[in-house]
Amino acid sequence: MTTTLSERVSQSAFDGSMLRVVLLMDLHEGAQQRFFEAYEQLRHDIASEPGHISDQLCQSFENPSQWLITSEWESAPQYLAWVNSEHHAEQVRPLGACARSMRPLKYTVLRETGRGYQGARRTSGARLQEAPRLGAGIVRHALTFTVKPGSEKEVAEILSSYASPAADVDGHTRLCRTSLFMHGNRVVRTVEVRGDLMSALRHVSEQPEVRAVEEAINPYLEQDRDLGDPESARMFFMRAALPAVHHVAAREAGAEDRSDVRRHALFYPAKPGCGPALAKFLARQDEAAAHRPDAPTVSSSIFQRDDIVVRLIDVRGPQGSGLETAFGVRGPRKAAVLARLMTSPDDHGSASAVRHTMSLITDRRAPAER
Repeated sequence: MTTTLSERVSQSAFDGSMLRVVLLMDLHEGAQQRFFEAYEQLRHDIASEPGHISDQLCQSFENPSQWLITSEWESAPQYLAWVNSEHHAEQVRPLGACARSMRPLKYTVLRETGRGYQGARRTSGARLQEAPRLGAGIVRHALTFTVKPGSEKEVAEILSSYASPAADVDGHTRLCRTSLFMHGNRVVRTVEVRGDLMSALRHVSEQPEVRAVEEAINPYLEQDRDLGDPESARMFFMRAALPAVHHVAAREAGAEDRSDVRRHALFYPAKPGCGPALAKFLARQDEAAAHRPDAPTVSSSIFQRDDIVVRLIDVRGPQGSGLETAFGVRGPRKAAVLARLMTSPDDHGSASAVRHTMSLITDRRAPAER
C-alpha cells in the first residue's frame, strides 16, 4: 500500500485520529506519595470523560522523582474539550502542586502493532491517522484574555512598546514570530516556535522586558493574576491558552518570497457549544482555499478554545487586498452554515467576515537563522 504525504495540512485536530497524550513530570522532593494519591483520584474522574480510552502511570526506574502519565483518546477534539475546561483546571491542581516541571506532548496515532486494543477501538469509533503530514518544524500556540472595557488604548500602547526577547532559547529551540491582535477588549497573542514550545514560553516569561510588560497590564486585566505566585500564574496561563487545532499552507513553506505577505487575524464569536464545530468548518474552508490557484492565502491557522475561535491568515498582496476572498465563505449554503454557528446571525458571507478582523498591535519576526 502506498502512503501519501500531506504537503498542505501540517496540523489537524479534525481528521478523527486517535490521540496519545504524554505528560512528563519532575516532582518535588518527598512529593511522590502525595502525587500518587492525586493521580488515583484523577484517573477515576477522567475515566468518565467522553472519548477517553485508557491511561497509564509510569515511574522512572532510574530517577524516582520523574513520572510519566500517558492517556489515549478517541480524537483530539474530545481531549481538548476536557483539557480546556474549568473542570480540568481544578482536577489537575493537586498534581501541579507536586511538580517542579510538567511537559505535555500530544500525538495523533499513525501506526500500531499488537492486538490488545483493536476490538475496543473499532467499537469506539476511533481510528488511525491516515497518512503522515509534512511541515516546517514550527509549533503554533496562542494566548487570549480580556482587559477592562475602556482600557483598550492604554493596553495596546503597552503591548506594542516592549523590547523583543532573544530569539534563541537553547541549541534546539528558537522563537520565530510573535503576533499580537486586539478585538474590542480581547487580546490574542500568537507565537511560532521551532523546537520545544514549553521551553520557549518559559524563556519568554523569564525575560525582564517581558515581565515588565506583563506587570504593566495587570491592573487592566478582567481576570486578576499574581505573577509572583506560581500557582496563580499557572492557572491564568492555563485558562488563557488558545491551542492551534488546524494549520494549512497553500505552498511549501519557505519556498517563495514572502515580502508582500500580510498577516491578519479574525475573531469568530461562536454560539454556546458551537466553538468546535465552527473551528472545524473554517478549517475545511481553508483546506479548500489551499487547493485554489487563484486564492491569495499563503497559510492559515485556526485556534480554538471552548467558544473562542481565532483564524490567523497570511495573505499575499498589497495591504488590505484580497481580504474578502481569503476570509470569505463561497456560496450561500456555506454562508448560512457559518451564520448558524456564530452569535451574530447577520454576520455571514465574505464581506461581513471582514468585520471580525482584529486590529494588529505588533508583529515581530526573529532575525534570520544563521
